[in-house]
Amino acid sequence: MKIGILGIGSYLPERILTNKEMESIVDTTDEWITSRTGIRERRIAADDEATSDLSYKAALKAIEDAGIDKDEIELVIVATTTPDYSMPSTAAIVQDKIGIRKAAAFDMEAACTGFVYALTTGYSFIKAGIYKKVLVIGADVFSRILDWEDRGTCILFGDGAGAAVLGEVETGGYLGGDLQADGAGAQELIVPSSGSRKPFREEVLTSRDQFVKMNGREIFKFAVRAFPETTAVSLEKAGLKIEDIDLFIPHQANIRIIESIAKRFKQPMEKFYVNLDKYGNTSAATIPIAIDEARNEGKIKKGDRLLLVGFGGGLTYGSCILEWSK
Repeated sequence: MKIGILGIGSYLPERILTNKEMESIVDTTDEWITSRTGIRERRIAADDEATSDLSYKAALKAIEDAGIDKDEIELVIVATTTPDYSMPSTAAIVQDKIGIRKAAAFDMEAACTGFVYALTTGYSFIKAGIYKKVLVIGADVFSRILDWEDRGTCILFGDGAGAAVLGEVETGGYLGGDLQADGAGAQELIVPSSGSRKPFREEVLTSRDQFVKMNGREIFKFAVRAFPETTAVSLEKAGLKIEDIDLFIPHQANIRIIESIAKRFKQPMEKFYVNLDKYGNTSAATIPIAIDEARNEGKIKKGDRLLLVGFGGGLTYGSCILEWSK
């Protein structure tokens, strides 16, 4: 059985927050942000938009693109760091919004690697014969957990969602993948007060521990190490070489990371899809949004081999290789 993406879709909030506007929020400049990160603007969810809302809109597009009836979906997985609630799962809310109440649903938290983790999990359920069609979503509203006084983090992230319907395909599909984690680096990218370790109390507001904290230097070093490591594993499993990849779709965190990897792989930047200049880092949503945009721009055609690579909090990282089936 060959398993691949039947349909893809994405959704970005309407509000655009430019670097120039960021200058009035924190001590920074447009030139500094652009030169250090490659980001020029990002999308910010409306006050009444939560992760499930973004997920739902992306999911509808993916289902339509797949050309299937929504009731064919048997499992919904939402990869997110910013769920609507700690309980119930955002996936359950999305399942209800779509109206597929008999489908199983659960969330997956692997930070910026979330979509790769969720896609591999969905693939595995289908491969095992448990389900035939799985809806996989990567979505985050990171603007809700940003400290807008911390220029080291608030300039980097944006909000968005991307979704894919997985199922059996005639040709191509999932060729190989790899999931890894390095929990020793958990403190390098963390929201300290977001669970049972440090419950939300008044002192949390003083320490601002309800917001994301990141050691940017360590995360950069981790990313440039993890990217080639997980890529090598996926290539071996797929029986391919780096030259066999038609389009690299990396997690959209920082242009310097992507440029460093391109140089290391001795591959032209033209083979790396980049849209972080428009959206910033949308965490679990970056990869599916990029796939959708690249497809719509005609940069993906049937038979193309795509390498998806994610890295983020956990520390988690992973990759997978797909041969485009549509």
